[in-house]
Amino acid sequence: MYNWTMIIARACFEELQHNHLVTWMILDYISDVLYLADMAFRTRTAYLEQGLLVKDKKLLWERYISSLQFKLDAISMLPTDVFYIYLGINYPEIRLNKLLRITRMMEFFTRTETKTNYTNLFRISNLVMYIIIIIHWNACLYYSFSKSIGFGSDPWVYPDLNDPEEPEFGELGRKYSFSLYWSTLTLTTIGETPSPELDSEFFFHVLDFLVGVLIFATLVGNISSMISNISAARVEFQARIDNIKQYMQKWKVDKDLELRVITWFDYLWTNDKAQDERETLRYLPDKLRAEIAINVHLDTLKKVRIFADCEAGLLIELVLKLQPQVFSPGDYICKKGDIGREMYIVKEGKLAVVADDGIKQFCVLGDGSYFGEISILAIKGSKAGNRRTANIRSIGYSDLFCLSKDDLMESLTEYPEAKGMLEEKGRQILLKDGLLELDPSKIIPETTEIEEKVNRMYSNLELMQTKLKKLLGDYSISQRATRERIAEIERLTGEVVAEEDLDEEEKEGGEEEKKEGEAEEKKDDEKKEEEEEK
Repeated sequence: MYNWTMIIARACFEELQHNHLVTWMILDYISDVLYLADMAFRTRTAYLEQGLLVKDKKLLWERYISSLQFKLDAISMLPTDVFYIYLGINYPEIRLNKLLRITRMMEFFTRTETKTNYTNLFRISNLVMYIIIIIHWNACLYYSFSKSIGFGSDPWVYPDLNDPEEPEFGELGRKYSFSLYWSTLTLTTIGETPSPELDSEFFFHVLDFLVGVLIFATLVGNISSMISNISAARVEFQARIDNIKQYMQKWKVDKDLELRVITWFDYLWTNDKAQDERETLRYLPDKLRAEIAINVHLDTLKKVRIFADCEAGLLIELVLKLQPQVFSPGDYICKKGDIGREMYIVKEGKLAVVADDGIKQFCVLGDGSYFGEISILAIKGSKAGNRRTANIRSIGYSDLFCLSKDDLMESLTEYPEAKGMLEEKGRQILLKDGLLELDPSKIIPETTEIEEKVNRMYSNLELMQTKLKKLLGDYSISQRATRERIAEIERLTGEVVAEEDLDEEEKEGGEEEKKEGEAEEKKDDEKKEEEEEK
């Protein structure tokens, strides 16, 4: 950045070069030392090849030497300062080869933009920096162009340095500020500068206008893109609210309910809960998504006592299946007697266990509380079965995690030991609360999903056996018919087959087998229909 801003300024404004020559020399050679150090670091920078980090020094050196960047770095390190001996100290532009390191600066900007949490702010800062550098270069070129034409030769160029009425135009600060002002007016297409008179001035001015239009278009495009990125989430969220509003107005929903819905949306947006976690993380591979979910939700899941000693693999699967839900004030999370299909973990908020009238409160559940874990396990002998045993109502806005019964059972299929342990813990909890039936004769056996599948398989197997018998009967009939045709042909040729009676008996036997198969199939169908009705 030092070279990109100061070399052109020192080349165009002689006083700047003369008055601080020692300072420039020190800064120039510090810059050269940094360039050499950067080349050394590049030979030690590892790179990825097929996903593996290559650290071999020889390979790193060969890769850097064979790259285009090495050629540019080598050119930027050519000792062009020796030309000072022949040209004098008034030509700092001999160091323009140092500007070839711009790719390194762009690499720094790219990496910073990727890693920073303030991406839009960084992009705007970069854009403003580029514009300032372009205006700075244009100001320096304008001053040099005015010098080549002649200061004060017409109103368009820089004023005469020896004008007695304006002595400050000979000062370095006024020279640069005036040129910078002219460059800013021109490149921003604001105008208000004197019209050019010479052909060369016209060409210079037209070129400046073209660059200015490009800058203006780039500026507007980038800023509008950044603003749209910043407000994209809000626009999408507002679209959802508008759709629900239109739906409620179409069906004339009660105004109080409509207000509750709008207030619920406001709460989500105000507390940064409007983002869908699954939609946000869906582009990540399963491994990274699992690690993020573990980092965010695992501590919450461990608070549930039945999951306290479970295997890490099971907890990871359960973490990925947690569904965040937000309830409004007065909402019932569950009611007494409802079928329990999910359990809940309170992440934030307060819930009240209330009586059937919805007013009397027995206790209040706070952050880290959980309920409904017994009903989704469907433990045999539970007096409540899989039904809720209490009314739970949200006092204010409550942020909960929901784990469904299907998700839990799906995860437990791969962890049978964990399933047995969870059921045992559930039985102990029911026993402690007096909700476990200890008399085996009173326990109503429940048909599990696996038992249903086995019964279905047996029924299908019987049906297949019946169809197989029918196919065998058809095959016997076709075989007998074939033999009859062969016998008829042999009879026409004068040969007598003595086994005709036997063939007839076999045919009748095949027909009887076919009839028996059809009767058995009919009985099986009727039996299956009766089982399905039951």
